Amino acid sequence: MVSANATLAKVTPRINTILDTDKIRADFPILDIKVGNKPLVYLDNAASSQMPQQVIDRLVRYQTAQHANINRAVHYLSEVATLEYEHARRRVQQFVNAQEDREIIFTSGTTDSINLVMHGYGRKFIEAGDEIILTTLEHHSNIVPWQMLAKEKDAVIRVVPINDAGELDIDAYEKLFNERTKFVSLIHVSNALGTINPVKQMIAYAHQQNVPVLIDGAQATPHMTVDVQDLDCDFYVFSAHKLCGPTGIGMLYGKAALLEAMQPYKGGGDMIASVTFEETTYADIPHKFEAGTPPIAAAIGFGAAIDYLCSVGMDQIAAHELDLLNYATEQINEIKGASIIGTAAHKTAVISFTLDGIHPHDIGTLLNEDGVAIRTGHHCAQPVMQRFNVPATSRASFAFYNNKTEVDALITGIRMVQKVFL
Repeated sequence: MVSANATLAKVTPRINTILDTDKIRADFPILDIKVGNKPLVYLDNAASSQMPQQVIDRLVRYQTAQHANINRAVHYLSEVATLEYEHARRRVQQFVNAQEDREIIFTSGTTDSINLVMHGYGRKFIEAGDEIILTTLEHHSNIVPWQMLAKEKDAVIRVVPINDAGELDIDAYEKLFNERTKFVSLIHVSNALGTINPVKQMIAYAHQQNVPVLIDGAQATPHMTVDVQDLDCDFYVFSAHKLCGPTGIGMLYGKAALLEAMQPYKGGGDMIASVTFEETTYADIPHKFEAGTPPIAAAIGFGAAIDYLCSVGMDQIAAHELDLLNYATEQINEIKGASIIGTAAHKTAVISFTLDGIHPHDIGTLLNEDGVAIRTGHHCAQPVMQRFNVPATSRASFAFYNNKTEVDALITGIRMVQKVFL
């Protein structure tokens, strides 16, 4: 049994230089399936990544040998499940280099994490006339909760614009601050365009104005090393299913002092210290924010996914995906009538594109017939689409288990689509 106070060992990357994609792909059974009679080419990783056998096996082990509800019970299975659940919390803490494991709160995902901060921090500290800064690049999950709060509190949303490359206008960002600015919430990496934002610089400027910052890291953590202490962000959020883990589980990192000052988001079991009909007192963080039975299996799978990524090596992942991005960008730029939306100097391996005269949904449908899976639509980022005056794009998003052969399949498919329509 794992000790509750055990020190977590660093996972040593198994690959030191160039990724052996054939070896890595062997870990992902779903990559062997056929779509019709064509091999699957999975390029929808920004929506959800696939799960390696190591994570699947860990979930099976929990369900077949460790399954029980956590906390309070003194029987063997409950104690084991509790230790494994808290072990997963410490793995997440280590992954983002949080100072304490109590600063890590399990949620149902990135959206839930943002809503937790909106309810727990925003409702307590945002007042009428206060201003909240967002950016044009935000996913809807980092827009709608703040709009709801602004409507409730009579607060104001201010928006940082982007340039034609899909990069934030940092000068405009700094000019938005005034004595009414009370919160900043911004995306680390754009899900629609792949733009990597200079969040460390933006956090530092906000802190000079004594304004706290939340970072939506859903699209960053699968592709790069994230260190919340180095960033000095006040909150950081992401989901497991973007980084080879299960759905239904995510995390909120928050500085301990802020979490302690916040109101609970949900009420119920496990988040209380004591309950009477006269008064309820709340548990200490992180449990104050984890009401009810948590997604225990998913949390354990989350920890296993982090172990897997660390065994591959985040620097190696970033280098491999950048190589794929550059290769795919060169190939798409050679296609007449193709336009890449979002050409920032610093990007993750996401390419949003359009084809003259062809709707993105038609592109996605025909590519699927060749086994190529991409995402089409507005990508829950309608302000981005409006900025570029397009209703939708086709988006290919790569992971470390993709290879150049799959990029070639995408390019062949795009040319096939053009032949059908033009």
